[in-house]
Amino acid sequence: MPVTPRASVAVLILLSGLSLPALAHNPLAGNGLERVSAWLTLALLGLLWITYLLGTRRVTPRRWQAVLFHATVLLCLGTLLGPLDEWAKTGTAAHMTQHMLLIGVIAPLWVLSRPLPQLITASRPLTPVLWRPLLLLVRHPMACAFLHGIVIWFWHMPRFYTAAVENPWWHLLAHFSFLITAGLFWWSVLYGASRRAPWAFLALLFTLIHTGFLGALLSFAATPLYVEARDLADQQLAGLIMWVPGGMPYLLGAAWVGYQWWQRMQQRMDCPGYP
Repeated sequence: MPVTPRASVAVLILLSGLSLPALAHNPLAGNGLERVSAWLTLALLGLLWITYLLGTRRVTPRRWQAVLFHATVLLCLGTLLGPLDEWAKTGTAAHMTQHMLLIGVIAPLWVLSRPLPQLITASRPLTPVLWRPLLLLVRHPMACAFLHGIVIWFWHMPRFYTAAVENPWWHLLAHFSFLITAGLFWWSVLYGASRRAPWAFLALLFTLIHTGFLGALLSFAATPLYVEARDLADQQLAGLIMWVPGGMPYLLGAAWVGYQWWQRMQQRMDCPGYP
């Protein structure tokens, strides 16, 4: 049964009530730049949600897709504005957990909810300048993987990592660059045409390898690389988080793409006249 906008609002309100404990930190009541950055984060997520909800009035999503989208909005809200964000200021492991949630959980969940028809419908005037270039980009999984990889390595270089921890504006930019490039990456590998399955498979393995290498660097470094790290053990834990649980989404994605690739090969072999 298709979900209506009113039902979507009801689901969001219900999930909001369940998620209130996650926002106990409440940076919206903070001071100075941190407060402005938190309110801007909330405004951007609110704009995304409102755009999606307006789009559902014309293009009705499946019930599970709408629920998944709303639940992921709340998960993103808790990740960016909840206690984890405060812990990330003084702990590398907490910061890495936040990053892995953004690029390995939240981004693919949003992609799986297939919100593009609703978002494009509600923001149709932006199609030539925003959606069309992005739709062209996601046709190239390796290009999206390179773009996402550059963002990951850039924000994990000691200088820029420290800047993101100390400055709320850099912090906001880092998080949204993670989300945007991860969203493009996951869309390109999960929903690319079947003929691009080999490239999607390669993009997933490439991302798994270079993020695992970054995790290994953090785990086996002889000294703390980030000044905000509590100690070397905290940094090593951060590396393990990126290396092991952080690699699971890419392994699952590679398994799915590999299965789709194998199915296409089977169909080709079953066609008459296949050599």
